Amino acid sequence: MKLLLVGGGGFRVPQVLSVLADPDLPINITEVCLYDVSDARVSVMKNVVTQLGYANLPTISTTTDMVAAVKGSDFIFSAMRIGGTCGRVVDEREALARGILGQETVGAGGYAYAFRTIPEAMRLAETVKTHAPDAWVINFTNPAGIITQAMRTVHPRVVGICDTPIGLVRRAANVAGHAEADISYDYVGLNHLGWLRSLTHEGTDLLPSIIADDAKLEHLEEARTVGFDWVRSLGMIPNEYLYYYYYNRESVAAIASGQTRGEFLLHQQGDFYERAAAEPDRAGEHWLRTHNEREATYMAESREEGEARRDEDMGGGYEHVALELMTALASGIPARMILGVANNDAGQLIVPQLRDDAVIEVPCTVDGNGIRPLPQAPLTGPELGLVTSVKACEELVIDAALTGEKTLAWRALASHPLVDSIAVAKDVLDAYIDKNPDVAKTFS
Repeated sequence: MKLLLVGGGGFRVPQVLSVLADPDLPINITEVCLYDVSDARVSVMKNVVTQLGYANLPTISTTTDMVAAVKGSDFIFSAMRIGGTCGRVVDEREALARGILGQETVGAGGYAYAFRTIPEAMRLAETVKTHAPDAWVINFTNPAGIITQAMRTVHPRVVGICDTPIGLVRRAANVAGHAEADISYDYVGLNHLGWLRSLTHEGTDLLPSIIADDAKLEHLEEARTVGFDWVRSLGMIPNEYLYYYYYNRESVAAIASGQTRGEFLLHQQGDFYERAAAEPDRAGEHWLRTHNEREATYMAESREEGEARRDEDMGGGYEHVALELMTALASGIPARMILGVANNDAGQLIVPQLRDDAVIEVPCTVDGNGIRPLPQAPLTGPELGLVTSVKACEELVIDAALTGEKTLAWRALASHPLVDSIAVAKDVLDAYIDKNPDVAKTFS
C-alpha cells in the first residue's frame, strides 16, 4: 500500500513515520510519499528520519507534483499549511490588535486559516477524486472540521482526526483505573469544541466519581485548565480548547501580552530548518530538541506563568490515531475512536439540529467495511447552542471560500461567539485580505 503525506516537509513528519517503523505493523505499507511544495524542507525531513534511526520503514519517495503524489495512493494523510507560519502570525496579531482572540483554530484566526486553505484543500480533493477515487483522505489540516467538511463535498472518503478527544478519554480512563479498551464513552461536539459526558465500565458511569474527586481531576489537564468548580457545574469534562470560550477575556489578554504561538513557532522552527540545513549531520539532534520544546510549551497561555506542562498531559498523538484508523480500514481489525464524520454517516442524524453533511466529532467504530458513527445522548442546553452557532459560522466560512464572496466571510466572522462587534469583524477581515496574499487570492 502507498501512504501519501501531504505537507511532507512539515516539522511533524518524523512523528508519523515513527509509528510506521514497528516491525509488527498489521498493515503492509510499502511506500510513503512525501509531497510538499518545498524540496528543501522535504530533504531536511528525510535527513532527520535517517538520523533518528527508524528501522523497518517503507520506501520513502518525494515529489512536488500533486498528481504524481496522489496516483496509486491508498491512504492520504493531509497536514498542509498554506501560507506557512508567517500566515499564522498575521492571523493571530490582526485579531489581537482588535481585542479578539488570535488563535490558529478558534475564532477569527481559525477562519483566516480556513479562507486561505480551503481552495488548496479542494484542489487536493479534486485530484484524489480523479486519480485515486478509492483512497481514504485522513485530514489533520486545521481548522480540521471546516477543511474536512469542505473536502467531503468533492470526495466522500475524507475523515477528520484529532488527538485531543481520545487523549482526554484515555487519561480519564486511566484516572478511573481502567484501560481505554475496557470502557465505553459518550463524547460529542465539533473539532476543538466537544465534551466527554460519560465514561462507562460494566454498566457504571465512572465520570461522576472522577468529577467529584479533586485528586482525580488533578490528573486531567482539561479540568485544571478550566477549574474544578466549572467542571462540576457542567457535569462533564470539556475538550481543552473550550478554555478559549470559557476564558475568552483572560486568554486574549494572556496571548496579547507576550509572544503568540505563531511567533514562537516561526522563530523556533525557522531556526531548526536553518540549523538542520547548515549542519545536516546533526539534523536529527536538532529536531528532537526542537520537538521536545514545542510539546512542553503547547497551550502555555492556559497555565500560570512558569508552570511546566506535566508528562501525564502529553503522549499519544495524532500519528497513533491515524495509524489505528488506517489499520482498521485496511486490515479489518475493528477499532473504536473519535473521528470527524458527517452528521448523517450513521444513517440518522446524531445532532438533529445540524445539517446532514455537518462534520462533527463523535465516537465511531471502524473496520474493513468503513466508518460508522455511534449514536450519542442528545446534545442540549448551552452546549447545543454553542455547537449550532459555531457550525453555522463554519458553513458560512466554507461558502465564502468556495464562492469568493467577501460578504459571507464578514458574516461568518461577525457571527462567531468570540467576535463581539460586526465592525471589528469587517475590520479584521479587511486586514487579513490586505496583509495575507493567500487570503486576498480567495476573495479576488
